Amino acid sequence: MLVALSDTFGTDLARGIGAIMLYAIVGLILMLLGFHAIDLTTPGKLSELVRRGLPNAVVITASGLLSMAFIVVVAIWTSSSDLVEGLITSLVYGLVGIVAQVLAVRLLEWATRIDVRSTIESDRYTPASFIVAAAHLALGLVVAVAIS
Repeated sequence: MLVALSDTFGTDLARGIGAIMLYAIVGLILMLLGFHAIDLTTPGKLSELVRRGLPNAVVITASGLLSMAFIVVVAIWTSSSDLVEGLITSLVYGLVGIVAQVLAVRLLEWATRIDVRSTIESDRYTPASFIVAAAHLALGLVVAVAIS
């Protein structure tokens, strides 16, 4: 059985692969910026605390990365079908979302009066780390839906 491909199949395929790579680069940049935003606004050096194996630092960092991923995915998902416009809106909405996420989490931590520094630097799991993690995830979803 022969399958006939359209005349533009090759160029459409190459364009699609290029778009995937460009969106992946934008996504990676946003994730790196998101991690650094979390790291800068959280007491202590998160990567160092995670390397030391501090369980609360791991929980909070992981939830922060997931919350940033929600924002980045929705920023890309809702972007324009035009490649250049889509890349620009993904980047801008992603950056605005990251800023909104960081501010919202810090505000919620302040409102709950959680001592984040002592929580993430503790050698034992503490219930407060799950509250901070839940705040990251919940607010990440809220910000992501706001982008859409």
